Amino acid sequence: MQRFRRLGEFIGGHMPLIAPVCVALGVFFPQVFERISWTVPYLFALITFQGSLNTTLRQVARTFRHPRELLCILALSIVVLPVLARVLGGLIFSDPEIVCGIVIEYSIPVAVVSFMWVDIFHGNASLGLAAVLVSTVLAPVTIPITLQLLMGATVQVDTLSMMRDLLFMVALPAVAGVIVNEATHGWGHETLSPNLSPFCRVLLLVVIICNSTGLSTYVLSLDAIVLASALFILVFASFGFVAGVVVARLLDAPLPDLFTIVFCVGLRNISSGSVIATEFFPGAAIIPVMMGTLFQQILAAVAGNALRRFVGEEQDRQRGRLRAARLLERYRRRSRG
Repeated sequence: MQRFRRLGEFIGGHMPLIAPVCVALGVFFPQVFERISWTVPYLFALITFQGSLNTTLRQVARTFRHPRELLCILALSIVVLPVLARVLGGLIFSDPEIVCGIVIEYSIPVAVVSFMWVDIFHGNASLGLAAVLVSTVLAPVTIPITLQLLMGATVQVDTLSMMRDLLFMVALPAVAGVIVNEATHGWGHETLSPNLSPFCRVLLLVVIICNSTGLSTYVLSLDAIVLASALFILVFASFGFVAGVVVARLLDAPLPDLFTIVFCVGLRNISSGSVIATEFFPGAAIIPVMMGTLFQQILAAVAGNALRRFVGEEQDRQRGRLRAARLLERYRRRSRG
């Protein structure tokens, strides 16, 4: 078990190097990894369960009672970034399909995988969970409105399918994780979650590889449009992470909230975007959406690592105070019991 934990720590500490390798494996060997792509929803469910073990009902309730950070994540994701994507995309590209793909890329919900990045960098799990849940629940309303206002396009989101995926990959595993943590009086957080964490980090690598297989066609047949779309998405996706940092600092958010805001603003649910692009906008609209897969995980690794170095000492002090508070709370519970 100690070796496995060291493996998990190695993965968490070297994601800026590991993530590009995973993307390359998916791009250059799609025929190998497409065979296991069907496992991705199950892997997401386990990742969500493990992350939710670090959350209590009190923390979830506090997130919704004091929703300042949550509302800022939603405002950036649903309003600010789609509008900027439309304006900048329209200035740079003359092809309306490319512009539409860019808008789709930044109209889709917060990525489920952001929950794993929040766990790796010790962010606020309850805030991350709330952002994923709320943005996905709102998506059947927000996506059509955004595309209608910004592109004049009418789409119908498959609400039933999206809710089914949300239920299976996020809601049920999250509820199960919180219940286990509450029922075991913190054992889920203190013992089970650390034991599952290395395994889930390995699963994250599998998810990155599988999600990258869809890029193979575009990367291996690189042309001017694909290259220009890739460069735009690289720059704009980087801006998304920077915007998260700026807003978190303006809010003077605690360090766990800072990491969560950055990942939830920067990462998008590409699978939802690819479905919308292929179903309603055949042609080049899919290119910017798929380019998000190429860069999202790499940028998340780089952003998280840079933030950890920048605020590492401050975060260590805050985690120490949080750990002490949790131990004190457990002692009080036992004293009352």
